Amino acid sequence: MGLPRLGDNPSLEVRTMATVPLTPALAAEYASLFDACTVQPRHAAQVTAAVRGLLQHRDRYAALGSDLGIPWHFPAILHTMECSGRFDRHLHNGDPLTARTSRVPSGRPGQGQPPFTWEQSAADALAMKKLGPGTDWSLPGTLYQFERYNGFGYRLQHGIHSPYLWSFSNHYTGGKYVADGTWSATAVSKQCGAAVLLKELMARGEA
Repeated sequence: MGLPRLGDNPSLEVRTMATVPLTPALAAEYASLFDACTVQPRHAAQVTAAVRGLLQHRDRYAALGSDLGIPWHFPAILHTMECSGRFDRHLHNGDPLTARTSRVPSGRPGQGQPPFTWEQSAADALAMKKLGPGTDWSLPGTLYQFERYNGFGYRLQHGIHSPYLWSFSNHYTGGKYVADGTWSATAVSKQCGAAVLLKELMARGEA
């Protein structure tokens, strides 16, 4: 097993799980969960601090998003999820930019030579997912892309709301991958979920 991820470490099973289509029913589920989402009081300060970090680098995220046709908050939140906001790490999976990625997805970026800039790596990570101006960036569409980026294993294999989206909220209490291929029903994510960050940004009029 490789070095631990800077944030929570989804398993290989989660990353490689077959995709799930964004159906009207799934879109409605995302919208309903988002509308009912509340931050657990004990995590309120952590959520505030995480959002402050996103806003601190908004111009850099916005420049990348403008080039790619992607809303600034999407790569910003992914950066928190995958790299704990560090600009010396690959957006793909948190590996160091001094070499190509070694963990899933490995060998990225495929073009160019390391060390890579954060922007080079981030553009490659987003292009791998075929994200751009033609993507559905509605609220349900955005939440779908967050879950798709991490994988659908929590949904398909364990029947829980993914902590990648809902950790620190009323929609998540526990269960997570603690290492590649190792599931724990009692482990609890210590990382704020992407949907929770997005809701706080929207509440502030920033997304």
